[in-house]
Amino acid sequence: MTNPVDYGLVGTKAIVCGSTQGIGRACALRFAALGAEVTLMARDSEALHRVLAELPSTDGITHRLLVADFSKPDQVKKVVGEHVAAAGPIHILLNNTGGPPHGAITEVQPEAFLRAIEMHVVCNQILLQAVLPGMKTAKFGRVINIISTSVKEPIPGLGVSNTTRWAVAAWAKTVAGEVAPFGITVNNILPGYTDTARLDALIQSKAKSGNTAEEAVRKK
Repeated sequence: MTNPVDYGLVGTKAIVCGSTQGIGRACALRFAALGAEVTLMARDSEALHRVLAELPSTDGITHRLLVADFSKPDQVKKVVGEHVAAAGPIHILLNNTGGPPHGAITEVQPEAFLRAIEMHVVCNQILLQAVLPGMKTAKFGRVINIISTSVKEPIPGLGVSNTTRWAVAAWAKTVAGEVAPFGITVNNILPGYTDTARLDALIQSKAKSGNTAEEAVRKK
């Protein structure tokens, strides 16, 4: 059997956003298991510390955490800028932020789109610009965006999320063409329905708005 660390993450540093639960947490655990030095990033300090304690590590590796609220881009910029200045080049950036609430797009207030774009596109851009100089110097970088299958086909009831995920996909594809000459790749991952707290919240919202049982929503 091949040793997991042979896949090449030893010696790399990763920032994993939204890493207190769900897909973000799973990615952080996997990166650490493959030998990367992981920095967790989210707004819940207590939850971040719990996940930090779960991360496997070997001698010489120190995992870290950053507390930042993605609804406050200026805070994200300050926190990640200070971290990169202190920790050195980042080789892997995983963009992963919880989606907007469930609701019909025709009933959503315009401000909801601004909030979602700030949390996803604007914060992605801030993080990219913070880590890009180090990636260019290393001639290696991996930017990974956890988005949604709604990029292929809009999901009913998730109008703001559908719109925002498409924006992230377009942003990523544009960035990919610009950074490819530096040995940096940009990829989008489009997970389907995954058993996370986010999915539970969506099911509860749909059940409430449709005046039906949660189990009935799950079976659809």
